[in-house]
Amino acid sequence: MSASYIVYCAACISVLKELNNVVTEPYMDEPFHVPQAQAYCGGDFATWDPKITTPPGLYIMSVLFKRVFMFKCSLPMLRLTTTLTLLALPIVLTRLLCFYRRIRPPASILAPTLDAIVLSLFPIAWFFGFLYYTEVPSLVFVVATIVAASEDRHWLAGLLGLLSCTFRQTNIIWTLYAYATSQLMYLRYRRPGPGSQDIAKLHDPDADQARPVDLYRSVQSLPGVLPDILSVFVPYAFVLSVFVSFVVWNRGIVLGDKSNHIPVLHVPQVYYFLTFSTAFGWPVLISGAGGIPLMLRKIYARTFGSKFRALITLVSLAAMGFTVKLYTIHHPFLLSDNRHYTFYVWHRIYMFHWLAPYALVPAYFVCALAWFLRVGSEQSMLQTVALSICVLATLLPTPLLEPRYFMIPYLLMRMQIVNVPSWALVLEGLWYAAINVVTMGVFLYLPREGVGRFMW
Repeated sequence: MSASYIVYCAACISVLKELNNVVTEPYMDEPFHVPQAQAYCGGDFATWDPKITTPPGLYIMSVLFKRVFMFKCSLPMLRLTTTLTLLALPIVLTRLLCFYRRIRPPASILAPTLDAIVLSLFPIAWFFGFLYYTEVPSLVFVVATIVAASEDRHWLAGLLGLLSCTFRQTNIIWTLYAYATSQLMYLRYRRPGPGSQDIAKLHDPDADQARPVDLYRSVQSLPGVLPDILSVFVPYAFVLSVFVSFVVWNRGIVLGDKSNHIPVLHVPQVYYFLTFSTAFGWPVLISGAGGIPLMLRKIYARTFGSKFRALITLVSLAAMGFTVKLYTIHHPFLLSDNRHYTFYVWHRIYMFHWLAPYALVPAYFVCALAWFLRVGSEQSMLQTVALSICVLATLLPTPLLEPRYFMIPYLLMRMQIVNVPSWALVLEGLWYAAINVVTMGVFLYLPREGVGRFMW
């Protein structure tokens, strides 16, 4: 076991112990999850709280821990089951990062890489790793699904993907992403065997060098490679069929409380995600070759480098402003629950003046370009397109501005950047740690009378 991982585990256990000492009653969503888990632990599988919107994977996991490890289903032990998945996060992240780098993972699974530990400190995942929430178990199973797919263990990937959907229904999208990204990497790096003829190639240039015509060429080349990748889709097709059957049986994707979770087109959600990602990931964004000056020059060249690019930029900004006008959603939860940071962001920025949402449009545009340029310098066009499609499919139907929804998309996008200098990795870790200290400190020690504890 590496020293950094020992420190990480010790810090997590210490925080969990302190949280249990300070927050002795279920908080926020825990009053829904904890009684449901305790009902399952007592063998009552017929009881279901209609306010719960996600499947019972979290509670089933607690039942398994109870029966295998003799865990009690008290509040501290239920929180421990979630923290154990937080401890497993660096392990699965290590294998996925090694896949993107095309290197072998460490010989010991208990020796995760430093960058995997840093990413496990990502504030949203880290914070909810100490509460009885679905977020971190969901993340771990999604990453494990992608890892299994990358290792050509597709039936295992299908099983893990199915399990991930028992924590969050939208994980069906990331299960399909696991298939897509594994096959794109397979097609990109496969070589014909000795004495064999040339094999069909999928047109997939580097993302930052691609042009619109390259998408057309990719579509043209797709029929030639389909026979080589369709057979491994069978496990994912099975998971997809189970998911569709669930939606038909449930008459929708949401289990309970359907009135407050109706899928609607929420285009600005993508803009919020880009801003959120930039606020958390700026140390990595500025770490590319040439640093900030070259990044700014590239952004300028992409926006106003020619008359045609300037025209495209202006049209894009106008279209984004139009979507802000038509598709901004003032969700009642966002407007009323002042125990979340998003409540204050919304009231003090977006509702400060009617022009405020439109004034932020150029910032959204620049954030999108910055991430495209940083990720696109290391990934292929179709890998970037696949991730973008899955991010859109996950975020566009969600009406509520909720940082937890950004967690999986952010980490998968961040892991696409594999060439991160040591100084940037250290800066990223310190940035995450500072946020964690402040947000957990506020949550534990600065509750407001009549309001409660502040959290993401």
